[in-house]
Amino acid sequence: MLRPARLSLALVAVLFSAACTLAPLPPIPAPGTQQQQTQGAASTRADFNAVVARMQPVATQICRERSPQLNCVFTVVLDDRPNLPPNAFHTRDEQGRPIIAFTETLIRELRSRDEIALIFGHEAAHHIADHIPRIQREARTGALLGGLAAALVGADPGTTRQIMSATATVGARRYSKPFELEADRIGALIAERGGFDALRGAQIFRRIPDPGNQFLGTHPPNAERLREVERAVARIRAGEPV
Repeated sequence: MLRPARLSLALVAVLFSAACTLAPLPPIPAPGTQQQQTQGAASTRADFNAVVARMQPVATQICRERSPQLNCVFTVVLDDRPNLPPNAFHTRDEQGRPIIAFTETLIRELRSRDEIALIFGHEAAHHIADHIPRIQREARTGALLGGLAAALVGADPGTTRQIMSATATVGARRYSKPFELEADRIGALIAERGGFDALRGAQIFRRIPDPGNQFLGTHPPNAERLREVERAVARIRAGEPV
């Protein structure tokens, strides 16, 4: 039974790492000379580079404050293949080093450096909050419970694998929405500490398609995510912990 569980877990991990899909940069200038991106204009690779230069060390610092047991040296990649959908995600390499990836198609969908910063912070927050291992544990538990149920009813091996795959997905998605909201809160903190406006960044939630409150959906409704960022920013600006 463990072999199908591992297969299901791998599939869930892939789904989770790509779960932040969003559908339809020059170096930072010296202090006092920074030019703000025109609000409403499509973001560019130069904007992305500028945001990463400021956000990467901040994410590392907050990671070391909140999760010192983790590897907090973030690698950031930009995939410029034109056929990819707008997407950003976090994953880890085999040594546990965090990777944040953006597609250039996503960058062109964003309308300010604040939006880039909030999404960057959100993806970094998934690592800081250790979400991938937590989801994997839930998936493993779901798969094992599914395997036990299949054994009790005398299911054949093929049916058992299907049941374990389905229950692994249910287990993984059980906490997907709370994890997304937690990443929104911590992501707002990272963006604000990096000198960006997380409230302006959260305007992205007014434009992207709303997933609604679907059963076993991976993301909360956009309005709920916007409120979560607004509450987090209010606490941050009041000097309260997030």
